[in-house]
Amino acid sequence: MTSVTDRRTEPAAVRWVLTAAALAFLLCFLFVPLAAVFAQAFADGVRQYWNALVEPAALAALWLTALAAFVAVPLNTVFGVAAAWVISRFEFPGRGLLVTLIDLPFAISPVVAGLVFVLMFGAQGLLGPWLTAHGIKIIFAVPGILLATMFVTVPFVARELIPVMQEQGSEEEQAALALGASGWQMFRRVTLPNIRWALFYGVVLLNARAIGEFGAVSIVSGHIRGQTNTAPLHVEILYNEYNFAAAFAVASVLALMALATLAAKSILGRES
Repeated sequence: MTSVTDRRTEPAAVRWVLTAAALAFLLCFLFVPLAAVFAQAFADGVRQYWNALVEPAALAALWLTALAAFVAVPLNTVFGVAAAWVISRFEFPGRGLLVTLIDLPFAISPVVAGLVFVLMFGAQGLLGPWLTAHGIKIIFAVPGILLATMFVTVPFVARELIPVMQEQGSEEEQAALALGASGWQMFRRVTLPNIRWALFYGVVLLNARAIGEFGAVSIVSGHIRGQTNTAPLHVEILYNEYNFAAAFAVASVLALMALATLAAKSILGRES
């Protein structure tokens, strides 16, 4: 039987050239820009870097970003698990439509998603007059940011779990039920251990998107400094004001969050 190694026909020179090209690409378009972010963040010294992060508007933006992730991650995780369970275990009318709706945030621009929320919940929107009459504010307020963040992060957990659960099948779960396990016991002791790495992987991606979302949140936030600006929006405002050191300081925090997400993703990939 021919091994994988025996089927490699590329000359060593070709492999070296391709590897060097890939590393050069990563160096130019990933490592150098990332290093530039941190270099610019500390351009005015450590004290100025710290002051940019503890400034009230920056703290409010970072807190709002954390809040959006804190709300979106658990809710979309529960939805993703439920949707993956239904899609992978049952045949029912509208199953294809449900899959399509889950993929919808991947298919449309986040800016369009933000405009949809404005048309629904804005002052002149479909539900705007009723919300205004009852003193409920969604657009240009924190609820709108939470809704926009939840919308753009809907697919991540479900899309990681659906193929895994379809491949595993339901034989083990049916056996557990036949042996007298309750539905919750079956899920906790059979289903969850089988999908745990895919679930964690989906949660990591979901969290990364929630932290870095810009387009949809930008439309519904109103850019009210200290109130409805998330960290990415705060970076944009600082940069437009030519306050580059502060902008890069906040951006460096987002970069550190992204690196932590990549590290978690790498660890989960090795464990799975």
